[in-house]
Amino acid sequence: MKKVLYLLILVLAALTVIGCSGKDSNVIKIGVYEPASGDNGAGGKQETLGIQYANKVTPSVVIDGKEYKVQLEIVDNESSNDKAVTAASELVSKNVSVVLGSYGSGVSIAASDTFANADIPVIGVTCTNPQVTLGNSHYFRICFLDPFQGTVLANFAVDNFKAKKAYCLAKLGDDYAVGLCNYFIEAFKKLGGTVVFETFPDGTSDFAAYVANAKNQGADVFVSPVSTEAAALIIEQANTQGLPVPILAGDTWDSNVVLAAAKGTNVQIFVTTFFVEGSTDKNVVDFVNGFRNYLNTDATAKTNNGGDDEIAAVSAMGFDAYYTALEALKNAGSTKSIDVMKALPTTKYTGVSGLIEFDATGDAKRDVAYVKKVNNATGKWDFIAVQKVK
Repeated sequence: MKKVLYLLILVLAALTVIGCSGKDSNVIKIGVYEPASGDNGAGGKQETLGIQYANKVTPSVVIDGKEYKVQLEIVDNESSNDKAVTAASELVSKNVSVVLGSYGSGVSIAASDTFANADIPVIGVTCTNPQVTLGNSHYFRICFLDPFQGTVLANFAVDNFKAKKAYCLAKLGDDYAVGLCNYFIEAFKKLGGTVVFETFPDGTSDFAAYVANAKNQGADVFVSPVSTEAAALIIEQANTQGLPVPILAGDTWDSNVVLAAAKGTNVQIFVTTFFVEGSTDKNVVDFVNGFRNYLNTDATAKTNNGGDDEIAAVSAMGFDAYYTALEALKNAGSTKSIDVMKALPTTKYTGVSGLIEFDATGDAKRDVAYVKKVNNATGKWDFIAVQKVK
């Protein structure tokens, strides 16, 4: 009797192991490498929300005839280049097949070698600095690049405001802000303009002197593609001092933080971005309606979106990045990260932000940016133009 009982226990134990093994083998992990704190925490949370919503809509993927549950592994890189490697290493230890992120080019560049050494591919969502993909074969991205975005902003400044002099302000050491300013300056000078360029150190909370200098220099536009945290403070000073010229910024300012800071003021704000609402395309309409419902029925999601149901372009990009990753997995026919990396160059996906495909460097083939303006009365965005480079 004891022998029979012992054998039954062994059989049950074996079945349990097999069952658990089968369950684990049907799970695939996608890493989410984003800031949830620090200067870019607000934008990082919104980008992550798009990924989480996509995972909610499509929680599984069929790879080589087998269905896998998709499990998101989310880490906070804290908007810090110093913390980037630790966050990336955490994802490596969790055996993810592919990584999405990050909001912020600096942290993307800082963690790049960690992912490369582990043979894990990364799909950048909105990291626009060219250095992210340059000289490597593991980093891809679905957004346009700063040389393009900077040129778009320069063209917009000249075409719409007849600008001849620009004041540019960036955070010292910020790869994104300094890089985008430099690309704007290069393009603006080619169009016959002159530029005053300043940087501010980390920890700056008073931008009065910078706004005053822009006014004193007689600038026609104020260009400052900084974090939303700094953006709110700049808007406050621009309003206090009655800055008479428009502020131009890149995709980081496409945020409800900026909308809230500008509402009720006379500060003119224009941003270049990846996505706008209003399209009649069914996929876009379904995303907008579905994502807004998600925000309004999930208290945590709404809090992470800044407390309202405004849809940031980075959320749409996060949504598209998730589906691009699924396409790469299907294209690879494998869950192995090295196979996904090999499959990414030929992966294509038509998302809510348009067609996504990669060039030889791993960059998205994008030639259009959208320009939006803050409606100071409503605290909402007004679509202004689809802007291309001349």
